[in-house]
Amino acid sequence: MKTILNHNFSNTRKTIYRAYLRISATSCAFGLLASCQSFQSKPLNLPAHAAKWRGLSASDEKVQAFAKRLAQSSPTVQPFNPANGVSISEGEVIALVYNPDLRVARLKAGVAKASAKYAGLWDDPELSIDVLKITKGVPNPWVVGSAISLTVPLSGRLQVEKGRANAAMHVELDRVAEAEWRVISALRSAWISWSAQRLRLEQSKKMVASLDNIIKSTSELVKQGEIPRTEAALFTIERTSQRAEIDRLKGEVAAEEQEIRSLLGLSPSAAIRLVPALATASVQPSEKRLAANNPTLGRLRREYEVSERTLLREIRKQYPDLQIGPQAEKDQGQSSIGFIGAIPLPIFNSNKGGIARARANREVAQAAFETEYERKVGRLAALRARLNASYAQQKSIGKTLVPLVDRQVVDAQRLVKLGEGGSLVLLESLTRAHEAKQKIINIQLKTSQVKNDIRFLLGPTSRK
Repeated sequence: MKTILNHNFSNTRKTIYRAYLRISATSCAFGLLASCQSFQSKPLNLPAHAAKWRGLSASDEKVQAFAKRLAQSSPTVQPFNPANGVSISEGEVIALVYNPDLRVARLKAGVAKASAKYAGLWDDPELSIDVLKITKGVPNPWVVGSAISLTVPLSGRLQVEKGRANAAMHVELDRVAEAEWRVISALRSAWISWSAQRLRLEQSKKMVASLDNIIKSTSELVKQGEIPRTEAALFTIERTSQRAEIDRLKGEVAAEEQEIRSLLGLSPSAAIRLVPALATASVQPSEKRLAANNPTLGRLRREYEVSERTLLREIRKQYPDLQIGPQAEKDQGQSSIGFIGAIPLPIFNSNKGGIARARANREVAQAAFETEYERKVGRLAALRARLNASYAQQKSIGKTLVPLVDRQVVDAQRLVKLGEGGSLVLLESLTRAHEAKQKIINIQLKTSQVKNDIRFLLGPTSRK
């Protein structure tokens, strides 16, 4: 009776043990499946995006909120009010929100941020199972073994990897700041050029209006026999030429306005009125500010930091990580438990190739930063020289040439009205006056563009 009870108890214990194993295995399987992520398709929807894009406006809540944050961070920022026309500073705010290139740059920075978030994690444990069968006849021919191994990072490599990923994320954030500054500079350049084209158009219209008045006078003088018809016809020819120039300038103004809209991130049909701005505030060229604030140099500094951390990671990789874990085995009906352990011996490889590449890449990163600084300083010196030349040219033409040709036009008009001839002199004087004023516009454009280029080189007034 006692033997039967012991046998039943042993069978019950085995049944419970097997059920426990099945439940544990099932739970582990469900746990592994639950920890895995699933794929969800996200197809493109161009019609929906196009409708959303065409509905963007300069007065959207997103733009207003961003402008409000800027105003809170800087008291010198002008109030944002696009209802009375969008100024160049307000255009910068809109571009920072909607510019398509900035949208892509920020999303790429999000990729680096996601990588940094999960950098430095331990490797997943590894489950191994061995199943063998003894070919000779034995009562229990099966040999079953299993083990779970875990990699223990003794070298500190994972912490270094996390620091490197964070540095790489900041490189991408600096790349976004660099892209933002580039967009602002491109927007200002396009805005200045568009404003200059508008001034050229207005000046050409004034020229045509002056020619209209003169043609009326010369027609009367031709009737009176004061001037030849051939001389009077020259004014009509010049007016026709100027009208053709007006048509060309209208096309240029419209095209450059669309370029501005593209930089703003708005559709061609968006309801917005741009306010011209040709003049640009002066900036003091400073190599110190360039070295401290230039966004490209800031990004290259970060890239050098990444190269340093990469080298440190490769050096840490030469030290081995420990693999350890429990092991169970059943051999011919006999169960045994223990643990497994493994550690690579850094004798032949020691990650020499990885370390050598990382050292070489650090030299490249250093050279990239230093040579870019040299180029920026040289570019700043060239822009300073161009700015001084523009100032001198503007002073010479604005204070000397323009007054002379204006006086010449007045004198020639007086002679024509008195019937003393001079119609050809008047036409030449009008043409020279028009050319001089167009030169003034060109010089103003060049001066503003050079100032904008200097501003772009120096970078924002402050960098965090």
